[in-house]
Amino acid sequence: MVKCWKPSENSLGEAACTDGGPTVSHHFPHKAFWVGLSASLLLVVIALALTGHFMLPRPRSQSLQVIRITALDQAGTLINQSAIVDEQNDLVTFFVSSVSNQTSRVLFDIKHGLICYKPVQQESCFLQTMDKSDYENVRSLRRESTHEQSQFQLSGNDTLRQTEFLGVLADSQVDVSTLEEPMQALCQDRSIRWTRRVDGPGRQRLVYFCIDICFPSNICVSVCFYYLPE
Repeated sequence: MVKCWKPSENSLGEAACTDGGPTVSHHFPHKAFWVGLSASLLLVVIALALTGHFMLPRPRSQSLQVIRITALDQAGTLINQSAIVDEQNDLVTFFVSSVSNQTSRVLFDIKHGLICYKPVQQESCFLQTMDKSDYENVRSLRRESTHEQSQFQLSGNDTLRQTEFLGVLADSQVDVSTLEEPMQALCQDRSIRWTRRVDGPGRQRLVYFCIDICFPSNICVSVCFYYLPE
């Protein structure tokens, strides 16, 4: 038996009929909508998470490249050194080992145009501004860091050798806190002094020490320090 009724005047909707069987729910489209919306939101969250993951900067260890360079100096002594190229922070650090197996460090801060020397058996670090030749030499090293080759042995006949003199300025001690973090970390236990390029020490002055730095472009630079008259 089919029963029909007419809603009251205050009710909205059309007349409903039933044959006495179970009432059919009209909420199914509503439920499907919310399920679909939830699934879409979940997919958006996953996509954002994956995008954020791939946009994260590479770990610092992955941006470092180690290059080893060996060469003979003018006296036939083996120069054994390594360089760490940090592309992410525009830094190149040389580790130069002496015959007595002691290591001096030289930091090229390309972004700020500075070179910091930390010689072994010295109480100070020494600062120098980079010039055109310094940028060219370091650029050759950075080019090689992108290749698979990481070891270079320079031959004596093909290697161009240069000597550079740096005079240590007497009243030029630098406040370590004014330097960038890599140089602070390098020289935290030492005083830091400015140097400037000079033609030579002159007969009245003695060269205190030299550091030999070789580049893959077959250029070796011997950087020699002495103290200028006060």
